[in-house]
Amino acid sequence: MSNPTQILKRPLITEKGTMLREKDNKVIFAVPKEANKIEIKRAVEEMFSVHVEDVKTMIVKGKTKRWGQHHYERSDWKKAIVTLKTGETIEFYEGV
Repeated sequence: MSNPTQILKRPLITEKGTMLREKDNKVIFAVPKEANKIEIKRAVEEMFSVHVEDVKTMIVKGKTKRWGQHHYERSDWKKAIVTLKTGETIEFYEGV
């Protein structure tokens, strides 16, 4: 996966993510399960022209859902918490 737009699926804008962004200068992205930390770091640096200090990843288990009598399970997905160097921000979040 060399294309940064394939690695960073979407930003995750949540209450917890907003607190992390303001307090610790961290941003959260949904990424493919096959992406590793090095690819995620390169994609963020290339797309947003910032310096990344650290990347933490985790697999989020899919929830079991019900539709009437039918049960199904949502697929598992991966999220990445990216720590930026102090003083740097991603302009994408500033307008939100």
